[in-house]
Parts: sequence; C-alpha cells; structure tokens
Amino acid sequence: MCLLWGLAGCPTPSQESPALAVVNGKPITQSEFDVRWAELPDARRAYYEREDGKRRFLDDLILRELLLQEARRRGLDRSRALRERLDRLREQMIFDDLTQQVLGPGVEVSAAELDAYAAAHPEALPPETESRTAHILVDTLAQAQEVKRRLDRGGDFAKLASRFSTDMGTRALGGDLGLYRPGSAGPEVESAILNLKPGMISDPIKTDRGFHLFKLVTREGTDPEAMQAAREQLRRELSAEKRLKQYEEFLAKLRAQAVIRKEDGSK
Repeated sequence: MCLLWGLAGCPTPSQESPALAVVNGKPITQSEFDVRWAELPDARRAYYEREDGKRRFLDDLILRELLLQEARRRGLDRSRALRERLDRLREQMIFDDLTQQVLGPGVEVSAAELDAYAAAHPEALPPETESRTAHILVDTLAQAQEVKRRLDRGGDFAKLASRFSTDMGTRALGGDLGLYRPGSAGPEVESAILNLKPGMISDPIKTDRGFHLFKLVTREGTDPEAMQAAREQLRRELSAEKRLKQYEEFLAKLRAQAVIRKEDGSK
C-alpha cells in the first residue's frame, strides 16, 4: 500500500514496489522507503512525525540520493580509504555476530548466585534498617557527663549540640549525622547505636576524636523498591562478569587449538 496518498505521481497500490520518486533516473521505491522508515530510532521517527511526517522523510531520502550520486560522480565510492573503512566495519560486524553466537542474548543469573554475589558486596545494598542519628562531641568525659545531665533533664539535643559540640561539620545542623550504615564505625559506637530506641541518647562514648553522645532520631525498614533496585544492579553486574568470563574462556580455547608462530623481530 502506498504510504503517501495524495502525493503527486504516487502509483497505484497494484504495482509491485512502486516508485515514490525518481532522482536522475534512480527510483526511490515504496519498499526502500518502508525499510528505512522502520530502521529509524524512535526519537528520530517522532521528529519526522512532528515535521509533516513521511512526506518530509521522503524529501530527505531524495536529498540523500542526490548526495550519493554526487559522491559517486566524484569517485569517492572507489577510494582506497573507503574500502579500508568498509573492511574494518565488515570485520567488526562479523566479530559482533560471532560474539552473539558464542554468548547468546544474555547470561542467566540464578537466585542462589545473586544471593552469594550480594553477600560478597554488602556495600552495594542498602541496610535492612536505616537509622538516622545525631551526636554531640566534646573533649572531656566531664563535659560529656554535664551535657548528658542537661539532656536527661529535658534539654533540647539540637540546641545543646549547636552550643557545645566541637564537631564543626554537624553542630550547625544540631548534630545531625544523617543515615548510619552498619559497619561504618567502631564496635563501641556500633553497639550503642544499634541498642538505642528512637529518641534515646547514649551514655558518653570515647573515640580518638573525644567523647560522643549519640541520639537515635529514627529507625525504619529499608524501602523495598530501593532494595530491589540495588539487587537488580548487582544482577546486571554479575551477568556482565559471567559474560566476560565466558568470552575469555572461548578466546583461551581458540588460542589453545591454534598454531601460532611469532616471526623473528616481533615484539
């Protein structure tokens, strides 16, 4: 069926692959038009549909044919440089087809493999629970105990952090440390934070920076969608690793079966 009804000179549908245009004796047929239209990326096709659709696309095919004819008139299609580029492109396409045959469309990753891979890369997954913490850092135990007494009497944690904390990075934020990832601090800090309930404040804890008072602001379960997205990313990474290993094994097999001799003087 002719796709451009109403276009001047459009042949009847009964003709086999009718010509939509003839450029210096070279026809642009309906079948050629259909193939090139189908090959357009979605974004490019959308552009043409905004710009008077297939009529505009035919105009561009006509211009393309004019340019090709001019290039041939100048002998560019017979140049050595073009032949070499086409040879390299042909080789790359053959390599791509071979890779596709050897590896197939994808490498499967079982649930057990993904679980093992995730266990080996815990940093790539969000923690099962997310704890938001804050702290007040002071230099001495006596200072920490005094701040703790004020907190126990109902003092505002954020205001006391802004007044007394020596951590310049968090004091203006009321001591806010953001989300705490398990394993990111020493065992004493980790134990204190994990044993706190929301709203509770720890006793003074000594580190090499001084004495801390930690407050657990909130503790919530990880968003299931975030966990699923992280696991999907790990699945893609593992699939790529398995694919690469499979290809390397194929290359090693080819080399083992081949007779290779390096000539004298080769590096």
